[in-house]
Amino acid sequence: MGRATKAALTAALKSFECLDCGKVCRSQWGLRQHRTALHPLPVTVHPTAKEPKETPTVKQYHPHLTGIPVDHHGNPLLKHVKPTLESPLDSSNPWAPFEDRLSFDWAHYHFVELQSSEANICRGLDLWAATRLMATHDPHDARAPWSSVKDMYKSIDNIQHGSAPFSTVTFEYSGPFPDNPPTWMTQPYELCVRDAREVLRNQLSTAEFVDQFETRPYRQFEKEGEKQRVWTNLMSGEWAWEEADTIFSDVYGSEGAMLVPVVSGLDKTTVSVATGHQEYHPFYISAGNLTNTARRSHANGVVPVAFLPIPKATKNEKKTPEYARFVRQMYHACIARIFLPLRAGMTVPEIVRCPDGHLRRAIYSIGPVIADYPEQVWLSAIVQNWCAKCMAKPDDLDNPDARQRTHKKTDILIECFDPGILWKSFGVRADVVPFTYNFPRADIHKLMAPDLLHQVIKGTFKDHLVEWVMAYLVNLHGDSKAADIIAEIDRRVSAVPIFPGLRRFKDGRNFSQWTGDDSKALMKVYLGAFAEFVPDKMVQCMAAFLNVCYIFRRNAITSTALKLAELELAKFHILRNVFLETETRAHCSMPRQHALKHFPHLIRQFGSPNGLCSSITESRHITAVKEPWRRSNRYNALPQMLLTITRLDKFHALRQIFADHGMLAGTTTFYTALTLAGRNDYNADEDNGLADGYGDANAPASEDPDQAQLRDVSPQPGPRFTEFIEMASRHGKSTGYPSTLPELTCHAHVREPRLSRALLEYLFAVQNPEAPIPLDIATRFTIQGNIRVYHSASANFYAPSDACGAGGMQRQILRSNPNWKGHPRRDTVFVSQGNTPTICGMRVAQVRMFFSITDPGSDAPQLYAFVDWFNTVGNRPDPVTGMWVVERSTSQVNRVLSVIPLSSIIRGAHLIPIYGAKFLPERFSFTKSLDVFSQFYVNSYADHHTHELLSDL
Repeated sequence: MGRATKAALTAALKSFECLDCGKVCRSQWGLRQHRTALHPLPVTVHPTAKEPKETPTVKQYHPHLTGIPVDHHGNPLLKHVKPTLESPLDSSNPWAPFEDRLSFDWAHYHFVELQSSEANICRGLDLWAATRLMATHDPHDARAPWSSVKDMYKSIDNIQHGSAPFSTVTFEYSGPFPDNPPTWMTQPYELCVRDAREVLRNQLSTAEFVDQFETRPYRQFEKEGEKQRVWTNLMSGEWAWEEADTIFSDVYGSEGAMLVPVVSGLDKTTVSVATGHQEYHPFYISAGNLTNTARRSHANGVVPVAFLPIPKATKNEKKTPEYARFVRQMYHACIARIFLPLRAGMTVPEIVRCPDGHLRRAIYSIGPVIADYPEQVWLSAIVQNWCAKCMAKPDDLDNPDARQRTHKKTDILIECFDPGILWKSFGVRADVVPFTYNFPRADIHKLMAPDLLHQVIKGTFKDHLVEWVMAYLVNLHGDSKAADIIAEIDRRVSAVPIFPGLRRFKDGRNFSQWTGDDSKALMKVYLGAFAEFVPDKMVQCMAAFLNVCYIFRRNAITSTALKLAELELAKFHILRNVFLETETRAHCSMPRQHALKHFPHLIRQFGSPNGLCSSITESRHITAVKEPWRRSNRYNALPQMLLTITRLDKFHALRQIFADHGMLAGTTTFYTALTLAGRNDYNADEDNGLADGYGDANAPASEDPDQAQLRDVSPQPGPRFTEFIEMASRHGKSTGYPSTLPELTCHAHVREPRLSRALLEYLFAVQNPEAPIPLDIATRFTIQGNIRVYHSASANFYAPSDACGAGGMQRQILRSNPNWKGHPRRDTVFVSQGNTPTICGMRVAQVRMFFSITDPGSDAPQLYAFVDWFNTVGNRPDPVTGMWVVERSTSQVNRVLSVIPLSSIIRGAHLIPIYGAKFLPERFSFTKSLDVFSQFYVNSYADHHTHELLSDL
């Protein structure tokens, strides 16, 4: 064995022993994972603190389309029979078409992770060959697995798993030609499309979805109390249940089959922002059996299946009826062609493999379509400014008597009226046939999904309410004074205290181009910034809308929550009349805002909208369109992009297979060292090269320091587990903190003499819960253990409505750092306190210090936090903003400080100052907000978890 191999093996076999059970792990990470699973930190349960965790539920499954496992011939299997899987690996070389683990990881690292250019890959191969030459001193052995980048691409193209290549289908105009036809009539149009059936089969067989997959429609109810309904995933909605009923009655032999709804989404996107002319029109599909979390968090939960053609014409040509009719007809013809491979499987079950390895008989159905309003107009063949769901007129969209649209009603109207009347009186285009007419059981008007991003967040909030507030200020005060007030609102937005995961608007809301993330971030802080400058009704209107939005964005929506949303929506519709009363608006009949009216019904039909939101397709644009475009040479880029997408899908599928077989455990060095040593006992808990802890050392080099707090919230991988809080893995010894209490209270970063008494009082109260605190407590108690100061702790909790892992868990880092990114940061938190005036069983506190005490002779440290309390104002939320108000003394001397156990902290709390009527100084810093102001709103819109935590439900 060579010297380099021995060194690698020695490093790989370095051991770390668990003090509880003696298990030896080969890395700190492996030891930490082992302790988390088998020896978790003790968790204190706080029954007085309200936790927005998932209520235990029962499911009532569909009695006929049960999705029972079958064999290769479609015959039902006996219960508890395990699936018979054929190994997809080559017995002669399991790493095929790669040589070994090293070549696979190298190719994955450069092609998938780094997205390296051909020149960089060639350079890397040259360095690899040089390294081998130095190690072996043999020119014949000095080679990399590939001689060129084309050879590496050839290996990637030889991957058979996840293969669904793109092909081209040509469309042309076939109508009558005038004497001098325009260009758009004579040129061909190319639809780049994959086999949708193959794409879905690949997705359905992906093993990583095994715990996030539903085989049967179901109705979900709460176990305890009244049996109220709960809507979560698509399969929990009434549409899936009714679709299964229809299939059972219409499709012969469907008993025991599995309904596979095909969720689709489409939206144009621009890749060259500067010029704005390079557009692509991707079309995505997803199996509706996946959970909302899987569709939001997994890259292949939503797969690009086609790129629609984008016709080019002059402005005058676009205004002609012939052009408008042609592009719409081609649009629907393209979508029909995309779904064509699935049509046979909509009436005759076909056998597919599912994530659990079992085979099932699947029946496809066209499911909900994710699209913003312009796409909905094209999809439903209606006139602009009309609703795609109902026949309410554009000037009275919220008419409660408006009837729902269906294909049958449209057919009757077309038979009874001429095209002009259809256009003006019913908003129907008689010259376009929606693609859903070509497929069984499909009605585009019923399948239009609710769109949170464009209809609610960017539409109603950003384009309507925010702009209306600005317009009101201009109408009331004139341009000059309104500009000063708007500038003050921007300063207040930028002065909001920092919070984990919350974007900071350092220049207020004045940014040139809004994104969906911008709108979502502004929603969290805007209410408290403009409240003093507008009538109370406007603030209440905004608060009602935000409550509706946050309920609609929950991962699980109960019937009680849905009724509350309907009440808040009705309240919003009444309160928005303030914009009419103040002559800010002439009307509020707007399609995107009107769409909110249909949300309650659509939630009952399709489940929670956060699994069918266009934000999913928007985020998919990055990996499926923009990144492949950047990797192209920009000339005739689409074929290059399609090849990149296909290769990425193949890599993802092959990597998943290797992971399922345990072949990707540990680092490449560790695996190679064991292989060279003739061992194959690698395990998933071995050293995988991940950094231990979550400190600032892992921050990206190019990170914007103003947005560094965005990394403080991250999805927690793995299944759901009990909520807990833990201290950071690194303490502050390197910064010079002393380890004794008297020295610590005088340290430059602490300088708090009240820390000593607060700690002694807490320890005395724990040991003597009924006794009063003696005045001479300092003479009765002494602290002999070593004290360690930490700058952060992490709260781990169940937050499925926010950015979370597959199990719905999220990690939030809380900081108490005297010098974080150049300024002090002392986060505020919710603390479980049931014996005092509280907010839902909690109090708000600011963490002055995280620390631990290790008693002599003990290996387990006791974890604490030194906090500065806020007092709750009143016993109910503020009647105008709907948010709770807290306050604390403006005097540093009179503030109440305490030591609390770390386990009593639930999670972070965000406070927004009550700014009052005075304007902020021009250069006011957000770092001073928590110290300068005395009263604060408890921001219930900081994230969805906080909104549920503070909700009345």
